[in-house]
Amino acid sequence: MYILRLNTAGQPVEWLTWQETVCLYSRELVHWSLGDIIYRIHGGYNRWHGDRTIIELPSIVACGGKRLFPCRNNPALSNYSLFERDNHQCLYCGRFFKTRELTRDHIVPKSKGGVDDWMNVVAACRRCNQFKGDKLLENSGMSLIALPYRPNAAEYLALVNSQRILPDQADYLRTQFSKNCRWKSRNRNTLSGILQPI
Repeated sequence: MYILRLNTAGQPVEWLTWQETVCLYSRELVHWSLGDIIYRIHGGYNRWHGDRTIIELPSIVACGGKRLFPCRNNPALSNYSLFERDNHQCLYCGRFFKTRELTRDHIVPKSKGGVDDWMNVVAACRRCNQFKGDKLLENSGMSLIALPYRPNAAEYLALVNSQRILPDQADYLRTQFSKNCRWKSRNRNTLSGILQPI
């Protein structure tokens, strides 16, 4: 499980490990937090009082630094994030597939000047990708069931951590999704099943 890091303005920045989050707490860089406690870290004992240090880590923390984090105008494109963006659905036939059954299709093929960019690629099943081949969309007799889009920072963070995202993290990120976003959380975990002290 990762912890969602925000800046103090509430913009999503990145995913943190529990170790990185403990460092932020120990350096007093966490300004506020949200969500349920997902880790309880037990430290050493105070030799004068005998008390043990315990740090409770919530699922979302807001840290100091730049008030407004620079926007990710063009987040990294990978097959994993592309298939998550398109919900593991072939955008030609509309059927849903497992990751290994999907391919990246260039709407405008590379051989015809198309680029490897969020706005020119879609998830496609092997059959549809093979049928379309090296043709332009208008020459293939095929059509898209949804248009491609470039994810914003919140959408991208949801895409790259979709298997481990917690419900409160997904809810927070969802408030910043664009109207184009089709992503749906596929994580079936409940907080009661994943709370564990370390």
